[in-house]
Amino acid sequence: MVQGDGVSGRRGAAREIVVAGGGLPGLALALALRQALGEAVRVTVCDPAFARTDAGRDLRAYAVAAAARRMLARLGVWDAVAGSAQPITEMVITDSRLADPVRPTFLTFAGEVAEGEPFAHMVEGDGLLAALRDAAEAAGVVLEGRPVTAAVPETGAMSVRLPDGRRIRADLVVAADGARSRLREAAGIGWVGWSYPQAGIVATVAHERDHEGRAIEHFLPSGPFAVLPLPPGGPLGHRSSIVWTERQDEVAALLGGGPDEALVEVERRFGLSLGRIALESPLKAYPLAFGIARRFGAKRLLLLGDAAHVIHPIAGQGLNLGLRSAAALAEALTDTMRLGLDPGGPEALETYERSRRFDTLAMGAATDGLNRLFSTDALPVRLARDLGLGLVDRLPGLKRMFIREAAGLRGRQPRLMRGEAL
Repeated sequence: MVQGDGVSGRRGAAREIVVAGGGLPGLALALALRQALGEAVRVTVCDPAFARTDAGRDLRAYAVAAAARRMLARLGVWDAVAGSAQPITEMVITDSRLADPVRPTFLTFAGEVAEGEPFAHMVEGDGLLAALRDAAEAAGVVLEGRPVTAAVPETGAMSVRLPDGRRIRADLVVAADGARSRLREAAGIGWVGWSYPQAGIVATVAHERDHEGRAIEHFLPSGPFAVLPLPPGGPLGHRSSIVWTERQDEVAALLGGGPDEALVEVERRFGLSLGRIALESPLKAYPLAFGIARRFGAKRLLLLGDAAHVIHPIAGQGLNLGLRSAAALAEALTDTMRLGLDPGGPEALETYERSRRFDTLAMGAATDGLNRLFSTDALPVRLARDLGLGLVDRLPGLKRMFIREAAGLRGRQPRLMRGEAL
């Protein structure tokens, strides 16, 4: 319970958990804990976005893998976004130079991991964020429209400070406050990473012809250009999201000439297969980086989402990695508290670290390697990678393995991602 001029006490025997950051992983964790533990845990999510009139707006679109969809369904959120989600029925991979007149297809994936279950859906971020927020609030999660300014260890607790001077006495603080996490830095947790000489450019593109649920990944020398299907709509009847990786030193020239010039550059990469196109949203660029925390926690502090790991968007797995971590953390905390143990003690941290360290490193290494492999125009490398793509396309068993990897269904999955209750 937050008190106006002091430190809160517990309500009965309830544990107090504060999540700093109201993004998708933080809200998913908060909702999962309340659904699993009910009044045994009080969860407060702190984010200044909750106090803004435009709170919840996220103009990006995400590829939600099958495992993450199962998690959202178990949390009771999927039904709220299913009507506006676009199944990905096929994945097509091409490799060419920008000026090449033909873009040969080297690899295609069928879009289902089971009958009637696509390996991924495209979901627009604002709708998903709103659905998670509404579900969390309905489950009793406290949404605090102020950020956490500090989290200071005390005897047996953390004192969480808010900008207006209020404090929350918490058993555990979860830092989900982004790649530049202040709470991570204040806890002295190191960060290993680097910036790419690339930027990611995102936008929504309207087009005349139906994409038929097909996602396309064009590998170009400057980086991948992904065309991801969205539900029908827009001025031309059909829509797709683009995720365009470009050299950082080219971005200003590409985007600085106004909407008409920007559309010309998009058309050069988008191609003509879907007919006439138009920009439904402005192009937005952001820097790309890889990073991982040296530890995923400290005393009474655990890291989640971008505060723990940042990867290249080449495989569209950033959100899925964050939701997988949220599912693993919810499982670790739920099991710990059901045993009567302290959620801020070493048991939960060790379980969470053990379950996520290897998977996170493996995904980060895979996306980094793919980006370095495909973001080059060296002829020997191009020949080797195209030969490899062609071989994979001819091996059904290997293709099934890759599609299950993209769906998040390989390896040990947290219970929520298997569609099971905590």
